[in-house]
This record gives sequence, C-alpha cells and structure tokens, in this order.
Amino acid sequence: MAKRENFDFELSFFKCLHKRMPKDVRVASILAHLYTQTGQIDLGLKMDRKLARLSPEDPTVHYNLACSLALKGRKADALNVLRIAISCGYEDYVWMCNDPDLAELHEYSGFLQLRAELGIT
Repeated sequence: MAKRENFDFELSFFKCLHKRMPKDVRVASILAHLYTQTGQIDLGLKMDRKLARLSPEDPTVHYNLACSLALKGRKADALNVLRIAISCGYEDYVWMCNDPDLAELHEYSGFLQLRAELGIT
C-alpha cells in the first residue's frame, strides 16, 4: 500500500468534492480507491457501500465492494457480493483469481466452488 502522506492533497480535494457532490459516482469512486490505497479500509468500505447504493447494476462497483470486504477479512460477505458483481456482468475472471485485494478469498472454499461453477481451473 502507498504511504498515506503521499495522497494527502488528493484525499483532501476529493473529500471536499464529495461533500459538494455526494451523489457523484465518479468522485465517490475515486475517493473509495484513495481510501483503500492509503490503508483506510473502513472508509473505503463505507464509500464502496455507498457506490453500490448509487449504482446497483454496475458490476465494477460490486466487485470493488467485494474487494473491500475481503480486505476486512469478511470472506462470506465478499463472496456474496462477488456473485452479485458476476450476475451484473463482471467477467474478468483471470484478474479476479489473481487480484491481491481478494487474496483472502483465493483459498476459501466458497471461492473455490465459485471458480468451479464458472469453469475456472
């Protein structure tokens, strides 16, 4: 993870933007990413949940929420949301199986079952 102080300006800028435009998906998405990159996983998770409410059909939003849940060690919740992302159209299974944010899931029985269901070896 990047050092928090390297992103102070960006965090401050996007926090201010988000206060002015709380329903702007682009701003919320960037802020969620910055929180996660700076190790503020709880804030990133909160923002990812907001994004899922703002864009309930967006597969990438659900994928990112699954990543945040996995980073918090919430494997079952992450897997459930990952299934939602897939049902919404998420298809980058190669990345999903190698994504370091999902490392907590890679050996999880539910994830291995999902891989089998998707035909991923």
